[in-house]
Order: sequence, then structure tokens, then C-alpha cells
Amino acid sequence: REEQDRLRLIDLWSFQKREIEQAKLDPEEDVRLEAEKRILANAEKLFATAMSAHELLYESAGSAATLLGNAAKNLQELARYDERFQEQVSAIESARITSEDVGNALRDHAESIQASPARLAEIEDRLALLDRLKRKYGATLTEVIAFGAQASRKLEEIENREEILKQLRQQLDTAASQFLGLAREISHKRQQHARRLEKMVEVEINALAIRGKFKIEITANEEPSGWRQNGFDEAAYLISTNPGEPMHALEQVASGGELSRVMLALKSSVEGGQHPKSRKADASELRTLVFDEIDTGIGGQAAEAVGKKLKALSATHQVFCVTHLPQIACFADQHYLIEKKERREGGSTRVQTSIRLLNATERTQELARMMSGASLTETSLAHAEQMLKANA
Repeated sequence: REEQDRLRLIDLWSFQKREIEQAKLDPEEDVRLEAEKRILANAEKLFATAMSAHELLYESAGSAATLLGNAAKNLQELARYDERFQEQVSAIESARITSEDVGNALRDHAESIQASPARLAEIEDRLALLDRLKRKYGATLTEVIAFGAQASRKLEEIENREEILKQLRQQLDTAASQFLGLAREISHKRQQHARRLEKMVEVEINALAIRGKFKIEITANEEPSGWRQNGFDEAAYLISTNPGEPMHALEQVASGGELSRVMLALKSSVEGGQHPKSRKADASELRTLVFDEIDTGIGGQAAEAVGKKLKALSATHQVFCVTHLPQIACFADQHYLIEKKERREGGSTRVQTSIRLLNATERTQELARMMSGASLTETSLAHAEQMLKANA
């Protein structure tokens, strides 16, 4: 079946290519032939009209040239007595010469017109062929020529299919060999960096109150089904969040807060734990990180460690953190307060959430409230001021 389809296509494209090539097309030929056809089809009328105009301008006794010549003589006589008419003499003489030139040109044109039924029939046959080709292959001769070129390319491809397939297989084999070489090199480097990153992340998560182990599992798949733009490795993050527990996929066992802290640990490890003042991020490379529930189940020194890590990341990222802990909030450059208030609307009560940026005084008060509850004390306010100064 496939071979039958191939042979049918060869026949079709061969015919189309041959039909167009045999016509020996010129993109503007139909325009020129239509113009010539109009002249030949009206040869007698054109000859008579041109000769009539010639006689009116030059040949007959009452022609324009004769009348202008007589007028010029009269004006010359006037100019002998009044020089103001000399300019009109020149104008009339110029008109007479022009009428003679146009008359002669019309005579020459008329004599060149020759009725030729044979040539007219030849043109009509050629135009009929061109029209048939345009109906089949394109609205213009340019499109017909382009169609023929396309048919020729397709024919060459299908006739030389085996050779083309051979070349493509060779190119594919070469590309596959190059890919595997690079992918193996990348995989080896991934394994090396994964071991190093595992140790760094474990140190970070322990500082963030996750007493467990962290592992990066890299699986290589050299089969073509496993090939990707960045190699043939599949990577998975494994973690045990408590001592003695088995390793599981991070997304399966970690809580929302633990996921946020592991992400923070990964980012801190990749960034190298830079201090916020050691390098400032360029606006063009600034990325945004959002941490929510990162403070779940922690407090004290662990919370302070989280705050310091977030502060360090803010040197190279735009960091948003939703927190209830003052030990984390005090490290922020800007403090936004999220509030929920009930309001009556019609016959029902609706909860409205708002967010606003706190000024320096409001920020101190909010940190104190986070420490001591609804009632502010001098001690909590002083402690809040001390925390802000220490982490500015």
C-alpha cells in the first residue's frame, strides 16, 4: 500500500513538473500577450483611426498644420508693425511643428499595424494554455512557476527517499552519540554536586529545626525514551523529617511548613549563604520567593535562624514571608499587616481582609503585640525596638 501511494505521487508530481516546464513560462507573459491581442483584434479600427488623425493634423488641405501655417504667416505680417506679436508667432510655429510631428508619428504607427489572423490565433492558443495552467496551479504565472518548483522538489525527495533517509539516519546517529556523550558528562557532574548539596542542605535544615536526613536521588535513563533537553537524568528529593525514619519523597511526607523550610535551605545552599550586604541583586535578575507557614512548629533560636536565612536571600531575591513569629518578622525590610474585620452588608455579616504597610512606630507596636498579645507593655515595646535595631 505504501509503495502504491509512493508510485502514484511520483506519477502526479512528474506530470505536474513536466506540464509546467514544457510551457516555458515567463511571469509577465500573459500581460504582454493580452496587450498584443487587443491590438491585433482591433487592427483595422486602429489603422483607420490613426490615419484619420494623421490627415486631420497634417495631410489634408484643411489640416491643423496647414491652418497653423497660414495663421503664422498672418501673425508675422502683424509682427512687422507690432513687435508684441512676435511671441505669438513663435507659439503658433511651435504648434505647427508639433502637429506635423504627431501626424507623422500617427502615420508611422498606422503603417506598422498589420492584421495577422495567424498571429492572433497563436496568441489566443497561448493564452488559453496559460489560463488552464493558472486554473490548475495558481492565480498568477508566478504562482504557477512556484508550484512547478515545489513539485520538482517533492519529486526529487520521494525518488531519492532511501538516500535521504540514509543521510538522516546518519545525522541522527551522530546527534545521538553527541547527546549521550554530553548527557553522561552532565550526569557525572550532577552526581558529584548532588552529594555536596545533600550535605549543605542537611546542615541548613537542622538549623531550621528539621532533625532529619536529606538525599538527592538521581536516576539515569540512557534509553531514548528518557532523553530530555537537559540530559537523561530524573532527580527526586528524599527526606526523613525525624531521626530514625525512612527516606521518602519530599512532597509525600513534608508538611507545608517543612516544605517551605526545605526550600529555604535549598535556596540558601545554592546561594552559598551570602550575607545580605555582600551582594545586591540587579533588578533585571530579581526573582520572587513566597514563604508561607514556614514558622509552623518552631520558635526561639530556630525561628531566628529562619529569619536570618530569609534576610540573606533578600539580597538576591524579592522575598515575601507570612509569619506569626516576631523573631522572623524583625528581619524584614518592610512589614505589612494583614487584618480581617467583620462588617455588616445588607442583612448579613461579611469578613473583609486588608493589608497595609506599617510605619516605624506601628511596626514596633506590632512586633510587641506578636510577643505579648493584645495588651502592649513597656517591656514588650522595648524588646521589639531592640530586635529591630539588632537586625537592621
